Amino acid sequence: MTSSQPDSPTDHTPRTRLFTSFGYREYRLFWLGGAFSNIGMWALIYGRLWLMHDLTDSPFMLGVVTASSLGPVLLLSLWGGVVADRVNRLRLVTVTRGMFAGLALLTSALIATDVIQPWHLIAISLCTGVLLSFDIPSRQAMLPNLVAEHHLVNAIALYSFLSAGSAIIGPGFFAPLVNFWGLEALFLLIGMAYVLTVAMLLMMKPLPQKPTPAKGWLWRGLKGGMAYSNKNRIILYLLGLGIVGGLFGMSFETLLPVFADQVLSGDVSRYGWLLLSIGVGGLTGAATLARVGTLNNAARIHLIAGAGLGLSLMIFSQITWFPASVGALAIVGGFSVMFLTVNNTMVQGVVDEEFRGRVMSLHQLTWGVTAIGGLLMGGLAQVSDAPMALLVAGFVTVLGTAAFAISIVRKWCPQRGSNPRSPP
Repeated sequence: MTSSQPDSPTDHTPRTRLFTSFGYREYRLFWLGGAFSNIGMWALIYGRLWLMHDLTDSPFMLGVVTASSLGPVLLLSLWGGVVADRVNRLRLVTVTRGMFAGLALLTSALIATDVIQPWHLIAISLCTGVLLSFDIPSRQAMLPNLVAEHHLVNAIALYSFLSAGSAIIGPGFFAPLVNFWGLEALFLLIGMAYVLTVAMLLMMKPLPQKPTPAKGWLWRGLKGGMAYSNKNRIILYLLGLGIVGGLFGMSFETLLPVFADQVLSGDVSRYGWLLLSIGVGGLTGAATLARVGTLNNAARIHLIAGAGLGLSLMIFSQITWFPASVGALAIVGGFSVMFLTVNNTMVQGVVDEEFRGRVMSLHQLTWGVTAIGGLLMGGLAQVSDAPMALLVAGFVTVLGTAAFAISIVRKWCPQRGSNPRSPP
């Protein structure tokens, strides 16, 4: 799986299969650092959306914030993958996380001094997007170096707990913090969370990695990564499936402030409850995948998760009773985490170490297209309404993910009996 194997788990007899990967010391530190940064990123995303909603009361401007945050990922993440294969990934991630802390503290200062404007928020979101373009490929490519290959599904599923867990912890302090101390306190907390992330990363030992020799222009390295991906049909299908899911299935979060305020007649507290329901559902989905998911059944799980995401999103879009909307959104959250996690795991399971950074940068397009999806959802909600926008998104998600996933199932299952990295 890697050029050199990670150390064996310090606990050879974990109590349950669910927590197997915690037996690896470097994985534990990486996971703890991710815990702090995921809480920070969760609050950063939803804090900026609520702040822009508060400043402008415009669904379209919510889409602009999402596009500003993720647009650079579309443009620069490919180069981030080339860099990830040439430099020390751990060091790069440590630097980017420190810069996230600085941007969060700057936002807090702008709010506290009452000078914050929409353009400030857009500019800071753009800076965050640039950092993510280089941070994510390196961070994703580090995971297989932390555990043995047969623990990879468990490791990635446990790591996905963090995004779901942050969506549970986040609402617990989001609304009270905003109501009592203001948004400046929220962004101050985000900055401190990233500082703790940097501390965890600094405690990690150097990871096994064979960087690609820095010969030739970066463009040559990029072309090599794209040529490698083009030869492997499984990777191409997984990227296509992820892009459809990211463009339509994952863009619903952009419109949640509108649903909380206008569709469900609420305020920031009701917005917090919606976010909490996503977290509870996501944590349930991640735990289920960690227990039953393997590389052998991953393709079938992907098909179920994609179809379930689209259908549950369509149901949520038509509900106006708050308790029912919370339940429906929890189902959306569960399927979304399973969809993202299994897509990531399958790509990691077939890529060679030499090309890992570049392929994972291509994979980040599946997340980066949420920038376009958020702008699309915001524009559609502006000309029609938010429920119609999500209804259309859910319908397209069902059709698109089913088409790609069926093709993947046909190729993946027979392939698992042979070399998993050989192009089918």
